[in-house]
Amino acid sequence: MADDQAATASLLAPFQGAPPPAPAWFDAAIAQVPERTTITVEGANIELLTWGEVGKPGLLLLHGNGAHADWWSFIAPFFAKDWRVAAISWSGMGGSDWRPAYSAELFATEIFAAVEAAQLEAGGVKPLVVGHSFGGFPTLYCAARHAERLRGAILLDTTIQPPEKRWKGPPPRSGKGAPVYATLEEALTRFRLAPPQPCENLYIADFIARRSLKETAEGWTWKFDPDLWRNFKMPDLGDLLPEIACPTALAWGERSNLMTDETLNYMVGRMPEGVLKLAIPDADHHVMVDQPLACVAGLRGLLANWP
Repeated sequence: MADDQAATASLLAPFQGAPPPAPAWFDAAIAQVPERTTITVEGANIELLTWGEVGKPGLLLLHGNGAHADWWSFIAPFFAKDWRVAAISWSGMGGSDWRPAYSAELFATEIFAAVEAAQLEAGGVKPLVVGHSFGGFPTLYCAARHAERLRGAILLDTTIQPPEKRWKGPPPRSGKGAPVYATLEEALTRFRLAPPQPCENLYIADFIARRSLKETAEGWTWKFDPDLWRNFKMPDLGDLLPEIACPTALAWGERSNLMTDETLNYMVGRMPEGVLKLAIPDADHHVMVDQPLACVAGLRGLLANWP
C-alpha cells in the first residue's frame, strides 16, 4: 500500500535506496522462494505464488488494497511444512493485469481459479482462506455466497464500520494516473503504508515497497490501478456478515486504528455465533508488517484448532 502525498514522511527515505538490515528469521523466510506462475481469469492474467507440497491441506492468502502477493512471502514459508500455501495478486494490483471494472464476483472467481491452479484441494479437503484488510472483503463474500466451497475463512483486520460511519473508499484521482519517478531509489523514498501508521520493521517495508513498483519507459511507478475504486462493485458488506455460512475467525491488530471497539462490536454483533476472535498484541492495521511472528503464531493457533 503506497501513496504519493508529499506531505507524508516516507518510511524509507533515510536509507536512500539501500535495504535496511533484516533479522535472520526474515532472511531465512524469503530464501524459501515461491513458485511464481500466472493464471488467466476472465481475460486477466493473475499473479500466483505457491509454497509447500501438493496434497497437503490448502491455505490461500489474500492481500489488502494496493498491495500484492509478496506481502505474504515472509509469512507463507512458516506454513509450508504442513500446508499447500498460495497467494495471489488481485487484478488491478501487484503483477496482475488491470481490468476496466472490478466486482466481488470477479474477485471470487480469482479466488477459486487460484484454488484450482495451486491444487489446494488435491488432498481431498476444501481450502481455508485468509484475507487481510481489503482482501477480507472478497473472503467475506465467498464465506457468505460460496460457503460450500470453503473449509473456512479468516478475516485479518478487515474493517466493516457501522452504516453511519462506513468508509466510502478513497476519492477518485484526478485522471493523471499514477506518479512516475526517475529512479527506483526516488520511488522508494515515497513509499508509505496506507492508512498511515508507524512502522518499526523497516526491512519489511523495504521488501514490499520494492515489489510494489514497476519500471516503464517513463520511469518507475506503482503497480496498482489508481482507478480501481472508481470501477468497483460489491454488495453491502454489513449485510454479508450475517450470511456467513462456513467456519470463520476474526483477527485484528490490538492497536489497529481501524478496528475500534465500536467497529468490533458492530461486526461481531452481525456475525453468526461461534465466530472465533483473536487480538494480535502490539500490532497496528498492517499486522504482518507490525508483528510478523506474532501474526504467524496467531494464525497457527487458529488453524491448529480449526472447527
